[in-house]
Amino acid sequence: MFIDRVKVHVKAGKGGDGIVAFRREKYVAYGGPSGGDGGAGGDVVFMVDEGKTTLLDLRYNRKMAAEPGGNGKTKKMHGADGADCIIKVPQGTLVKDEKTGRILADLTRKGQKEIIAKGGKGGRGNFHFKSSKNTAPQYSELGAPGEERDIMVELKVLADVGLVGFPSVGKSTLLSVVSKAKPEIAEYHFTTLAPNLGMVQVPDGRSFVMADLPGLIEGASEGKGLGHQFLRHIERCRVIIHVVDMGANDGRDPVADYKTINDELKQYEYRLMERPQIVLANKMDLDGAQENLKRFRKAYPEVEVFETTTIIAEGLEPVLYRAADLLETTPQFPLYNDDASDEEAEGVLYKFEPEQPAFEVHNMGNGNWELSGEELERSFKMSKMDNEEDFMRFARKMRKMGIDEALRKAGCKDGDVVTICDIQFEFVE
Repeated sequence: MFIDRVKVHVKAGKGGDGIVAFRREKYVAYGGPSGGDGGAGGDVVFMVDEGKTTLLDLRYNRKMAAEPGGNGKTKKMHGADGADCIIKVPQGTLVKDEKTGRILADLTRKGQKEIIAKGGKGGRGNFHFKSSKNTAPQYSELGAPGEERDIMVELKVLADVGLVGFPSVGKSTLLSVVSKAKPEIAEYHFTTLAPNLGMVQVPDGRSFVMADLPGLIEGASEGKGLGHQFLRHIERCRVIIHVVDMGANDGRDPVADYKTINDELKQYEYRLMERPQIVLANKMDLDGAQENLKRFRKAYPEVEVFETTTIIAEGLEPVLYRAADLLETTPQFPLYNDDASDEEAEGVLYKFEPEQPAFEVHNMGNGNWELSGEELERSFKMSKMDNEEDFMRFARKMRKMGIDEALRKAGCKDGDVVTICDIQFEFVE
C-alpha cells in the first residue's frame, strides 16, 4: 500500500529532575550539598532510510515519544540522558508543523537526520545553588519538558524526470519499456493511483530516475480528482515529459489536452512551468495520429515534438538522450528558501529577528489575570513548589523578570487572582 501523507504526534523526552542530597562521610567535615543534575530528554529524530518507499509504518503508529532523562544522583552524579526516538522515512520526505505550516525538515540526502522535537534540559541539583548566604540549599530544579507538536509528514517522490498527461495516454507503458519498473497497465480506461519509479539507462551510459505519476485532470490544481496528491510528487522533478495521445482513440483532442495540462501545472504553487518540458506524441500508429500531429504543430510551432509508439518502443531513444542532456544543465528546484541552512555557504548570514517577550499579561476581567510566555512557562515548569523556600525562590525570580511591576501597571490589585499554567496565585502587595 502506497501511503504518502500522514499526520503524526511527536513528543520529545522530559529532562530528568535534579535532586537534593548532602555528602555525609565519616571523615569529611561539612561535606555540603551533592545533588546531581538530571539527564537531558531524548530527541525525536527523522532519518532517511533508502530501503523505505512509503509512509505505511507511520500510518499505524501515529504517536512517537522519546525517553525522558534520568534523575540526578548523589555525589553530584549526572542522570542518564534519554534515548532518542529515531523515525526512519523514505528519501524525499517533507515534515511540516501542522499548526503553523512551517517546514521543519526536507529529507532528501542519503543518511540525513533532522531533529523534529528537541528533548528537555535536565534540572540542576542542589549543589548548583550553594552560596555564602545559603550553604545548605534545600532546592533543586525539575527537568524541562520536551517539545511536543502535531506534524504533517509528506512524501514527495524523488525523481529526475516526471511523466505528466491525461489518464491512459501511455505513461505507465513508457516507464515499463525504458526501465525495469512494472507499473499496472490495462487495456481499459483507468488512471495510476500511486507513483511508480524506474531507473532509466541511456545507451551512452548515463542514467536517471523516471517517475510515472498519477494522471492529471482539469481542475487538479484546485484539488479535483487526485489533485494535490498528484502535483505533490512532481515538485522535485527537474525535467517533465508531457505525454500526449495523438491517436485520440478515446475521442479526446490532443491540442486541447496539452493546453489543459499546462494550465494546471501553471496554477500550481511550485513553479512547475519553469522546468524544461519534453513533448512526446504517443500512439502514432493509430489512424488519425498524423493529422492530429499536424494540427498540434500548427497550434504550437515553437514546441519540439518527439513521435513515439511506446507499446512497441518506437522512437524512444531520442527522448532519453534529450532528457539526459536537459538534466545536465537544469538545476535543482528547491521547495522552499532554506535561509537557515547556511552550513554549505562560505559566509554566515545574520538576520534580524525581533526578540520575543519573556511574558505577556492578560486581563481576564473580574480581578482575574493570566500570565503567558515561553520563558515564563518553562521557568515555572522547572520550579518545584513543595515548600515555602520553593515559593519564595520562584517569587524572587518573577520579581527579577519584572512581572510584579508589569501586573501593577496593568491594574492588578491586592487580592486579585493571577494564573500561570492553570495554577492560581493571589497577588499580594
